[in-house]
Order: sequence, then C-alpha cells, then structure tokens
Amino acid sequence: MTKQRYSWTAVGDINAFFGLMLDNLAGLVLTVTLLAGVFGFPVTFAMRYMIPGTAIGVLVGDLLFFCMALWLIRRTGRRDVTAMPLGLDTPSTFGMIFMVLGPAFLQAQAQGQAAGESPEAAAETAARYAWHIGVCCIVFSGLLKLFFAFFSNWARRTFPRAGLLGSLAAIALVLITFFPILEIFAAPLVGLLSLSIVLTTLVARIRLPYRVPGALGAVAVASLLYYLILGLERSTGWHLLPVESGLTWEEARGGLLPTEWTTIFTGQWLAVWRDALNYLPIVAPFAIATVVGGIDCTESAAAAGDEYSTGGVIAVEAVATIVAGLCGGVIQTTPYIGHPAYKTMGGRAAYTLATALFIGSAGLVGYFGYIYLALPSVAIIPILVFVGLEIGAQSFAATPRRHYTAVALAMIPALAVLGKGMVDKVLTDPAFLNAGLSVASLTPKTQTALTVLHLLYGGFIITSLLWASALAALIDRQLVRAAVLFYVCGGLTLFGVIHSPLPNSEMFLIWPGAEPGTGILQAPEQIQQVVVLAVSYALVGTFLMALAQRRPSAEELAEDAVGWHD
Repeated sequence: MTKQRYSWTAVGDINAFFGLMLDNLAGLVLTVTLLAGVFGFPVTFAMRYMIPGTAIGVLVGDLLFFCMALWLIRRTGRRDVTAMPLGLDTPSTFGMIFMVLGPAFLQAQAQGQAAGESPEAAAETAARYAWHIGVCCIVFSGLLKLFFAFFSNWARRTFPRAGLLGSLAAIALVLITFFPILEIFAAPLVGLLSLSIVLTTLVARIRLPYRVPGALGAVAVASLLYYLILGLERSTGWHLLPVESGLTWEEARGGLLPTEWTTIFTGQWLAVWRDALNYLPIVAPFAIATVVGGIDCTESAAAAGDEYSTGGVIAVEAVATIVAGLCGGVIQTTPYIGHPAYKTMGGRAAYTLATALFIGSAGLVGYFGYIYLALPSVAIIPILVFVGLEIGAQSFAATPRRHYTAVALAMIPALAVLGKGMVDKVLTDPAFLNAGLSVASLTPKTQTALTVLHLLYGGFIITSLLWASALAALIDRQLVRAAVLFYVCGGLTLFGVIHSPLPNSEMFLIWPGAEPGTGILQAPEQIQQVVVLAVSYALVGTFLMALAQRRPSAEELAEDAVGWHD
C-alpha cells in the first residue's frame, strides 16, 4: 500500500488566510486608532514602538501552531489536519487600551505638564511610560498563562463539552457575530452583498465563477462596490456610506520601516514594574480568560477532528505573548475560536504560515496601515459573521443532545456583554453628559438593573463555563459535582474573578479599612453585593449537597435510565 503524501496546504487556505489575516490586521489598526482617537496618544509613536512587537507575537504564535499541525499530520497520517489559528485577543485589546495604556498615558502626561514640560515633550514622555507599563503587563500575562498551561489538560478533562463549547458559542454568537452585523446594516449596500457572498460560498458551498475563493471574492466585490459608491457620493453629494474613522495616509506613511521598537532590549521598561503592579488586577482576568478560551478552542478543534494537546496550545499562546512583550508588544495573543470555520473553509496549515509571515512583516516593515486604508472594513467583517455562526453551530453539534440546555445557559452571561456595550454607549454619549445626566439621575429600579448587568458582565467567560458545567452535571445526576461548581462560583466571586462590581471589572481584595487603590474593595455597598452573591452560590451548593444524600427510589432510577439517553 502506497503511503499518502503529507498535505499541509490546500486551495481552502486562501479563504482561511484572508479570514485570519484581516482579523489580525484590524486588531493592529484598532490599537493605534483607539489610542490616538480617545486619548490623544501620538500615532507615530504607537506605530513605531508598539506595533512591531505586537506583530511579532502573532508571527511567533502562528509559526508554532503551523509546526504543531505538521507534527499532527506526521503522527496521524491524515491529510485534512487544520492548524490552530492564533491572533490578537480582541477583548484584552479594548481592556489594555481603555484600562491600562490610555489611563497611564493621561496620568503621565498630566504630571509632565505640571512639571513644566512642553505639550510635545510631555506627550512623548507619557507615551514611553505607557508603553513600558504595557510591556510589563503583557509579559506578566504571558507568565501567568504559562503557569496555567500545566493545568489545562486537567481542566479539559474535568469540564464537559457543554461548558467548554457553551462559553465558546456565547462569545461567537454575541461578540463575533452580532456586533459585525450592526456594522453591516450601517452600510447595507456593501455589507449585505459581502455577507451574501460569504454565506453562499462558505456555508451553502456554492462556488463562484472560475473557482474564486469565497472570502477573496467577497472582499474584492464589496471593495469595488464601496469605491464605486464613494465616487457616486462625491459626484452627487449623496450620503450612502458611513464615515470610516481610522488612519490617514500620512500616518500610515509615518509607520514605515520602524526601528525604534528595538530600544526595548535596553531593559528600561523594568524601571516601571512597581507602577505596573497596580494594573495587574485588571490584566490578570484577561489572561485567565484567554486560558479558558484556549481550552475551549482545543476542545472545539477536537470536536472537528483535530486532537491537539491542550497544554501545548496554552503554552504556545503563553510563549507568543511573552515574546511579544519582550519585543515591545502591548496586546496579548490567543488561539482564535474559529478553527471549525477555517476547517470548513478547507484550510490546512498553510494559512497560519501565511498569516504569520504577512502580519509579522506588516508590523516590522510598517505597511499594515496602507492595506487597512485600502480595504473598507464593511467589506471584511462579514467573514467574522461566518466564523461566529460556524462556531455556534459546531458547539451544539459536538455536544451531547441532553446538554443542549446547558449550552444555551452558557450564552446568558455573554448577553450581558451585549447589553452593557449598548448601555455604555448611551451613558458616555456627549449629548447625555452635556445634559448634566448620569447614572445617578436614573430611577432606582433602572440603576439596580444596570448594576446587575455589570455584575453579570464581569468574568463572563468563566461564568459561562461554570454555569453550563454545573447544569450538565445536574442533567447527568452528578449532584455533588454540581454543588462543588457552585461553591467555586461563590469563591471566585469573593475575589472578583467573576461578578466584579468595580468599574473596570478588575479582581480585588475585600479590605474595608485600606487606602483607596486599584484592586481594593472597600465600599460597603459593593462589599455587600459581593458577599450576598457568594452566599447565594453557597446556598445553592449546600442545597445540592443535601439533595445528593437522599437515596432515590427504584421507580426514580428507572425513570432516569429511560429518560436521559441522547
């Protein structure tokens, strides 16, 4: 019998490459534009100091996943192995920008101006300080993930697929699918056409003429239509497309051939590590969330037919994050939850290799800004909708039928993210603030609803995992196991790993008499909220423990045996 030739590339890698590459490209530009647009951070500094190291993290991580795929191909002899995708973690991108880099920059800038520095000098000094703070936080995140890598295989064996894939489906349908849909309907002339091409080719498996890959065809056709409509707007004065905020051509040119990021190797960033400790209660939950996400991703890949080592996957993302930080990066990397989608596209291992080389060179050479400017976002984001839908569908398909309710329960905390995101937009809108309104202006009932929404939002990935796992245990009549999971929920609540009442949902220590500071919970009302929640979880656990001591009758055992088959 002739041994089949190892195959690590296929035509489907083109689709998969565009999906993964564009997602990472958007993450790089998102970092620059949010820092500049919200905090006034110097654009050129961000592009020449922060972006190269961030891109190097993606380069290293995807190269390692490419090698893991080759190893799996050689070990199994299969020709359809799909590599794990890796990229910039979107939730922690927002977290680092709005909770770490931005505040550190504004604080240092204010101190510099108070000391008599010129606005330009103060901005430059503050940017360097914020950069060093970010590097410390990213290196810490990588070390934390490396520690948890040793326990990841245990976690995967312990938690059922309903918990692992349920939390994954929650992220996919709420964050990856819904928010892009909003942007698509903001520019339906382009967005709906692009989405229809994606769904037609990648879901319905209907080929485009001349076998053009679906993702490439969607981006090409939608981009062409975008520029045609843009020309029509300029000639007629109509307004058919929303204004896209982002880089300018001059700012993109300023990021070419950066070398300044290499100054990170002098070790000056270590001088601010004590200041960086204040941000660790904010950074740690994001790192832990990516560990849980990595476990979910490994389980998702296994359900799709590719059995990777959970510890190996977490170790790769940890190493990539550490390398990114040591090279000046400020955003952590994580395995993307789109493995089933990339497999459906026909991707093998070449797409991760291509993404590694493209994103790495884009950051090191500095041409990523030009590509982002040339490709309208509304033409790209329908690919994310497909990824989210495919993951949601696969989460149910790979879960035992009796656990479907647990998967649905896992989506509830993610809905809080959706609600909080919309509410925050209203509460921070200039019209709302200029009217002299605040949360305190709302009725007590509305304030209570917003508080509950915030509590559900904090650590929602871990909450989804634990809730779904507990319900799956109940369905399987494992009452003691479910009770323990609810006790764990109560314990994590006491430290803000889940349900943190603090504004940035950071972890905390309950310390009523301590001085105010990051990671300290001292407000009596907030302490009461946390304790009440923790006790509530403990009561549920105690009830289940007591119920587990009851010996079921023969009739009940017979009903259980008949009623709970898949």
